[in-house]
Amino acid sequence: MTDHVPTARVPLRLPGAVATFGIGIAGYLGVNLSPYMIAALQTALGADVLTASWIVTATLLATAITGLTVARLCAGPRRLAVARIGLAVAAAGFGIAAFVPAPAAVVAGLIAGGIGAGGAVASSGAALAAFINPERVAGVNGLANRAVITVILAIVPMIGLAPASVFGVLAVFSVAMLATTAWLPAAPIIGPAATGAPAASAIGASIGSRRLAIAGLALLACFALWAVSEDSLWAMAGVMGAEQAALTPEGLGLALSGATAGGILGAILITVVGDRFGRALPLAILLATGGVLKMIESTVTDPTAFIVVFIAWNTVYAVAFLYFVSTAAALDADGRWSGPLLAVYLVGSALTPVIGAALVEALGFAGFGVVLGVASFALITPVALVARFSRAAQAAEATDAAAPRPAAADADAQEVRA
Repeated sequence: MTDHVPTARVPLRLPGAVATFGIGIAGYLGVNLSPYMIAALQTALGADVLTASWIVTATLLATAITGLTVARLCAGPRRLAVARIGLAVAAAGFGIAAFVPAPAAVVAGLIAGGIGAGGAVASSGAALAAFINPERVAGVNGLANRAVITVILAIVPMIGLAPASVFGVLAVFSVAMLATTAWLPAAPIIGPAATGAPAASAIGASIGSRRLAIAGLALLACFALWAVSEDSLWAMAGVMGAEQAALTPEGLGLALSGATAGGILGAILITVVGDRFGRALPLAILLATGGVLKMIESTVTDPTAFIVVFIAWNTVYAVAFLYFVSTAAALDADGRWSGPLLAVYLVGSALTPVIGAALVEALGFAGFGVVLGVASFALITPVALVARFSRAAQAAEATDAAAPRPAAADADAQEVRA
């Protein structure tokens, strides 16, 4: 039996969207449920907050490392296998953590679940590149992610923060997404190569494979640094707000919920705007604005101003995140760079509570904000250059896709995923 392999990026249709976005949510669900996971671990193991936090951090790092390891497999015909194996392992691991009360089983189950989630993250990230119009795809993905996560975050506390409910949700969602994997879009084979080579080969011939690799690696490095600077502020928001701006717990809740709403607004914005203004200019403006807002946030002492600036910063952050995703997807239709991009982000996300706390302790809140702001400014030039280069990659891809394909190439393409 053979599977059809597209010879160009495909339109965003409901089945492909459900699979791609849903599998990505399954991979990231542990990140979003991490506060609940810590509480559930305290119940399951009788552990203190620090111990439970380190176990959750290890789970998230397992997801990130696995995602980076298998990302290259997801840029070719093994994408579907990676998704299925990853989701199956995630379901089994989180299921064990949910329903086997032995402490060793709980910890081992979570780590295994994290490893499986890494396969989901990489396969979903790579699949994002298979669709036409990366900006709008990234925006719709952001909307779907925020909507589903918001519902899950609201439901889980209602059924309790016990291991069976928290880890059980992770397992059940993985099983549900496993049923959609057949809809995951394949890596397109673009260009006139008679051998049926992957898209990267054809595009690389047009714009230089070395330049493409340098641009992709530069984007991953910049995204990792940016993720650390952004998530450090998120991790320290509660402490900074309480100590610097006398922010109450109710005020912090308002800031966090408002930030979520800002993220939804940002996703809608990029969905509507698409690539109308390119990527380089929007990313440069967003990074500069984010840098200024991070500096301001670290100095304001009024609780209302703290909340307003925090929501504005998170809205900018959400839009910039989606532009990073669209840039990675545009570089290569087979997902060579969008696959590892989301895993790279997880590395920074898992470590930022420790990094943020260390910076605050060493530099104070004002110095902390300056460091984060300078990090954004330093990334403007390299990120804008890669974003601009991604347009050249898309133009080369369009040229390759329009070139005549020998009949042998079409036959080979049909057999690649046999």
